[in-house]
Amino acid sequence: MGRLVDGVWHTDWYDTKSTGGRFVRKTSAFRNWVTPDGAPGPSGSGGFAAEAGRYHLIVSLACPWAHRTLILRRLKRLEDTITVSVVEPLMLDDGWTFAEPDPVTGAETAWQVYVKADPVYSGRATVPILWDRERETIVSNESSEILRMFNAAFDALDGVETRLDVYPQELREEIDAVNARVYDTVNNGVYKAGFATTQGAYEEAVTQLFESLDWLEDRLARQRYLVGGRITEADWRLFTTLVRFDPVYVGHFKCNLRRIVDYPNLSNYLRELYQHPGVAGTCDFETIKTHYYGSHETVNPTRIVPLGPVLDLDAPHDRDRLPLAA
Repeated sequence: MGRLVDGVWHTDWYDTKSTGGRFVRKTSAFRNWVTPDGAPGPSGSGGFAAEAGRYHLIVSLACPWAHRTLILRRLKRLEDTITVSVVEPLMLDDGWTFAEPDPVTGAETAWQVYVKADPVYSGRATVPILWDRERETIVSNESSEILRMFNAAFDALDGVETRLDVYPQELREEIDAVNARVYDTVNNGVYKAGFATTQGAYEEAVTQLFESLDWLEDRLARQRYLVGGRITEADWRLFTTLVRFDPVYVGHFKCNLRRIVDYPNLSNYLRELYQHPGVAGTCDFETIKTHYYGSHETVNPTRIVPLGPVLDLDAPHDRDRLPLAA
């Protein structure tokens, strides 16, 4: 873990002293958008037209934020359109590192990619990173926006799955509302609990986390998916946290009031999404556990990786008892 200050790398852990022991995630810095014709998107500048072979995705298989982009890349059949590089499981003094120099950027670390894009960049060197070969810069490091680019920007290109739309116009308001709560209290909530440095900050985060898991359990008792009777981006954004919850967040981040396996609806829902064609292949539990237990010395000083839990995500689920959208 570390951060860049004016383009110089520093091996700093998160500062929680100034926030009363609370972990506060910084806003992503690169917020450009790939669009069908290169016109400006909702933020940033224009000039990033959708083209096959132009863009390169850098991810960690451990990271839930990067994982959501990998899922959409696979489901939209963008694997021949957007290349990918995967960093090593451990994130230590140099942050995310490559086993070999990244073949597209030539970087040995993720922070070198950031400096290549902006020589005086200040901030964390996070993944995912969407890189533009043509302009040699970072398009975006905001996973939620990369998700939406993958959903629609490349649809005019050959081979892309145009029938899949995980952010349909008629459901956007409800999707955004669900995403807002899930992001704050679940996706980011596990980190707020795990990286808290006071009892009060930890208990605040865990309480909100399990209030939202209880809310999701109730919601999924009445409907098959989170919004609209069909799989949307809201489901994939939740999935990448749920699939890490019992292996990592229960123990490592002390989110142990209940496990996902203790929730009948959430656990069946998790199995259905895991069994969705193409998704299981994006999940690497060895890398996930190695990363979390081995990278966060302040949370796990011994860096011992537990052997369990035993997962059975291939077991049958009962979600087909609930109707799909018409």
